[in-house]
Amino acid sequence: MGAGHMGAWLVGKLCLDHEVAVYDIDRRKLEYLPDVKTFLDLSEVASFEPELVINAVSLSDTQKAFSHVLPFLPEDCIISDIASVKVGLRELYERSGKRFVSTHPMFGPTFANIRDLRDENAIVIKESDEQGKAFFRDFYGNLHLNIYEYTFEEHDRAIAYSLSIPFASSMVFAACMKKQEAPGTTFRKHLEIARGLFSEDDDLLSEIMFNPHSLRQIEKINSRLVYLTHIIRAKDYDEMHKFLDRMRKNIE
Repeated sequence: MGAGHMGAWLVGKLCLDHEVAVYDIDRRKLEYLPDVKTFLDLSEVASFEPELVINAVSLSDTQKAFSHVLPFLPEDCIISDIASVKVGLRELYERSGKRFVSTHPMFGPTFANIRDLRDENAIVIKESDEQGKAFFRDFYGNLHLNIYEYTFEEHDRAIAYSLSIPFASSMVFAACMKKQEAPGTTFRKHLEIARGLFSEDDDLLSEIMFNPHSLRQIEKINSRLVYLTHIIRAKDYDEMHKFLDRMRKNIE
């Protein structure tokens, strides 16, 4: 369900070994998906009798998409999501009464090197159905992804730390841009990272930043910037050296 960047990528990989069908409310996205069945109406799902449904729509629409498709699924069908933030999904799965598997491929097809994913990661949620976990462990393993297993709560805390901090830093960097040549190597590297980030879908970026745990990380960034501003205003070399030493230790 959902033929956006990640949904279309999943379809391309899964159809090599499985019978795959795709549904998206935007029918134009279905025109460029060869070798798979495409549904124009969700009621067609019933005749397909899927063993697994992967919900790849944006987080804001995930719960609505599940509610629409559930009436057409076989009793033993496993439902799943690949959401970047898992808020509310555990409760949804409990209410559904169905087996589920929740995962998070931690890369974007527009930013990552999808021809070589061995340096990329995927998370499988511990509370998931064992058969569902085995399926995705096999799928992600064949792509040479590094696989981690977290609970729903551990996942969202980890994502707030590992994604919201660099995302926010790139957003601040981009917000300070002006039309001026900047030949520095460090600047160029930051610019490449920022361009890669902003090639991602707006909904994805919003999901990461609206993670309930992200605000705490943003507040930490603000406090460090306030402290750095104080050091710079005072031209305090001793404190700057101490500050830099702490930063080096942080990233060792």
